[in-house]
Amino acid sequence: MVITNILPRLHSHVCTLNYQVMNEKTITILSKGFILLSAFSLLSVSLMAFFAPQSVMDLVQVKLGNSDAFSSIRGVYGGVGLTIVIFLLQLLWTDINKALGFLSLLWGLYALSRLITIVVEGPLGSFGKQWLFIELAFFITAQFLLVLRKRKEKLVAS
Repeated sequence: MVITNILPRLHSHVCTLNYQVMNEKTITILSKGFILLSAFSLLSVSLMAFFAPQSVMDLVQVKLGNSDAFSSIRGVYGGVGLTIVIFLLQLLWTDINKALGFLSLLWGLYALSRLITIVVEGPLGSFGKQWLFIELAFFITAQFLLVLRKRKEKLVAS
């Protein structure tokens, strides 16, 4: 009971303190930097998938056996990945909050997919564990930056 009353107030004070320490320009630079980091991470896999689909699958020790398999990796990791990169770059210049919200969903659902795998198929290998950690960190970062930006917008509006 005590914890449920303290946590919302503590969260509010921490976010207020964080916002007071960081000005709007700093939050914008950090947000844009995070969006670019995410976009370039996705772009690197996308380009690898376009030009060397087997190299993407080598990361998880899967051998592509036919042209349909190569085509699928090019389409999903290459084509869809590049679509996401273009979308993020467009949002970088038009709506940073939407970009952060989208990245929050993307990284959060990637992490959720790995957690489901742990429950259904069992423990992840080193590759999966590493990426689960990265995806969770990126999810938390996107959420944190989005909360800071929205708090700033509320403060400016009032």
